[in-house]
Amino acid sequence: MYTKYSIEEIKEKLKNRLNEERFLHSIGTMEMAMELAQKYGCDVEKAQVAGLLHDCAKCIPKNDLEKMQNSFEECEKLSEKTWHAPVGVIVAKEEYGIVDEEILSSIRWHTIGKKDMSDFEKIIFLADKIEHRTREEEFREKIEKTLRKTDNLDCAMLKSFKITIKSLLKRKLPICYQTIDVYNDLLKKVQG
Repeated sequence: MYTKYSIEEIKEKLKNRLNEERFLHSIGTMEMAMELAQKYGCDVEKAQVAGLLHDCAKCIPKNDLEKMQNSFEECEKLSEKTWHAPVGVIVAKEEYGIVDEEILSSIRWHTIGKKDMSDFEKIIFLADKIEHRTREEEFREKIEKTLRKTDNLDCAMLKSFKITIKSLLKRKLPICYQTIDVYNDLLKKVQG
């Protein structure tokens, strides 16, 4: 067990913390994380907890998140859309009693990624992008197709980063340098 709370208790706490769409997304991410963990030989129960909690800080008001910027990478300060990931680690520890480093790391890096992620971290990252409850079919299908075709987490991660970077460029939004580093690292591994 990775927390003193049951999955049902975590769901109940999250239901009170998140808006309805974010709660459904968290359930979808949990389901997909379990499916991917089963397929790629990772701990399914751990994936269930991490998938469910990955966005536990998502609905914290911006001004409250901003106060916690000392836990952010410098480039994360460029976009408030990523702030919930480092704060999510704090929430997961303090409110849900999570001490497992791999769960905490998967929450921490599910937005911008990091170089040399473990398979478990990649699973949570991808589950967040391809869950079927709230993610747009066009977006998730591109990543799922890559995963089916290659059966390779790195290839699917690379596809996800390509889509995200294109979207950020199109919308003229800042791109965290760490995301570019992860993209380049994945490209090297895949083309290796």
